[in-house]
Amino acid sequence: MTSTQQRTSTARTAPATEPAPARAGRRPLTPSWLPWLLQAPALLVLGGLLLYPLYRVGVLAFQDFGLRELVTGQTTWVGLDNFREVLTDPLLWQVALPNTVVFALVNVTLTVVVGTLVALLLARVGPWLRGVLTSAIMVAWAMPAVTGTYVWVFLFDAQDGAVMRLLASMGLVDPHTTNWFTERLPFYGIATLNVVHHGFPFVAVTVLAGLMTLPRETLEAAALDGAGAWRRFWYVVVPLLKPVFAVVTILSTIWDFKVFTQIYLMPGGSGTNRDVLNLGTWSYITAISQNRYGLGAAIAVLLTLLLLVITVVYLRTLFRQEEL
Repeated sequence: MTSTQQRTSTARTAPATEPAPARAGRRPLTPSWLPWLLQAPALLVLGGLLLYPLYRVGVLAFQDFGLRELVTGQTTWVGLDNFREVLTDPLLWQVALPNTVVFALVNVTLTVVVGTLVALLLARVGPWLRGVLTSAIMVAWAMPAVTGTYVWVFLFDAQDGAVMRLLASMGLVDPHTTNWFTERLPFYGIATLNVVHHGFPFVAVTVLAGLMTLPRETLEAAALDGAGAWRRFWYVVVPLLKPVFAVVTILSTIWDFKVFTQIYLMPGGSGTNRDVLNLGTWSYITAISQNRYGLGAAIAVLLTLLLLVITVVYLRTLFRQEEL
């Protein structure tokens, strides 16, 4: 055997040398405090805009703070008296809480369903038409809540509303005896149209972005296996887009539980019709109109705690399904 063949054979049989271990105690290239330093300006802004107001509301909830205390600057601590008054008020259990919870659940469901259907439609059309339709639905999302609310109030106005005139011309309603804003169910039906119309574009665009990232081979394999459109969506699309649906559901829940503008600006929503109050409008009217800032803050704290509980329960359920 020649020397060249011996060196080749030795190179083949010799074990590969392991890389030298990293030196112990070697400092990382980036200090651990540097990311926090870079985020410090944004954290300070968030703290000033979010955390401090939450802290002040929490403090007010334990005080008897009214117009006199606002002028003098002196406060009276009452402990849990404000929460006790709110929890023993029949208005909470018979009006405000049912209106808030039922309205939010209905709107979250409809917003996610309508937004998902629109996203599926946008995913099937061509790029040019998709761009036109996406721009059109984004107008509804960009419209201020105040403007959108007044548009829906105008449409359903008892005297001159377009919907009222149309139904009256068909003989279905009498405009002289019908007012949809005086009863709870029609009132919140109009508010639901307003909120869903304003919220579904966000869900549609977000779900559409998720649909564009799905592997086409997986959907084609499911179709070859005989899965119809519904089975492909429920057993393939939904599991793959579960994080996307989790985000839009949680955000929609937070937004719809604390709806204020769409209720307050409708006729009767500012407190003249107590049957349509929700937790948000009740807190505002109690604090601003009645000058009972401590009691209004206690209602706001209860609404915040309710939102935290619902969000935590939803996230725990979602993570438990992921573990299964």
